[in-house]
Amino acid sequence: MVTIHANAKINLTLDILGKRADGYHEVAMVMQAVGLYDTLCLEQTAGGIGLTIDLPGLAADETNLAWKAARLIMDTCSIRSGVHIRLTKRIPVAAGLAGGSADAAAVLRGMSELYDLKLSEAELCDMGAKLGSDVPFCILGGTMLATGRGEVLQRLPDLSECHVVLAKPPLFVSTAWAYKEYDRLRAVRHPDNEAMQRQIAAGDLKGVSRLLCNVLESVTIKKHKEILSYKKLMDESGAMASMMSGSGPTVFALAENRKQADIIADAVQRTTNAAVFVVKTISRN
Repeated sequence: MVTIHANAKINLTLDILGKRADGYHEVAMVMQAVGLYDTLCLEQTAGGIGLTIDLPGLAADETNLAWKAARLIMDTCSIRSGVHIRLTKRIPVAAGLAGGSADAAAVLRGMSELYDLKLSEAELCDMGAKLGSDVPFCILGGTMLATGRGEVLQRLPDLSECHVVLAKPPLFVSTAWAYKEYDRLRAVRHPDNEAMQRQIAAGDLKGVSRLLCNVLESVTIKKHKEILSYKKLMDESGAMASMMSGSGPTVFALAENRKQADIIADAVQRTTNAAVFVVKTISRN
């Protein structure tokens, strides 16, 4: 049996550069792995794919990215026996935290170990890109500049360890809807990814905090005002900065220390109905 942790991600920046000929959007974003994770246990079986999930209502069939990842690696590597995957969910679903992509990445890494395939990171990332734009990042983890449709990765220095408060409102935001609305509305402010990279390299968390920027944030806030209220509450509770991750609706705050993170988390828990997590940034897998 192989056990793999699948870490969530946040976006320190997210910029959209335009629409591509293949229908995807060209992006440029700084992504960061955080210590909220799902756990996947993989066991060899005689044949087929089995998937058990501890979250009622979440599909455990061929529509699930974890199942698709198992199928892809079995077909690609001509694996004739099977696998059973037991998935323990902690990352909220449809939250802008890449939970599904993280699970798919964990299955690819876990299958390579389980079957002693000795696949390189590059080979795993090539397979991951077929499943989703965030999967390659979730395979590698750490701090990355992602371009293309999100699958072209440049390793950055690890972000200085930082406490992060995650608050997931009881909302669903469609990523496809968010990008479509962005095409219609556009953004006023775009991130400075070069400056962000300099601040990360310098280990300046306050400098990083000043540069947080997500062009989808204003799009999602127009429909879901709760996101703005979460940001204000976090900022008033002492966050260095707060921002929505991905297409939302999760809002995160960067905190100077664990004590401040707990103060922020307590304020959100007392005054909202969000799912709240206090985690740290983590380095590469």
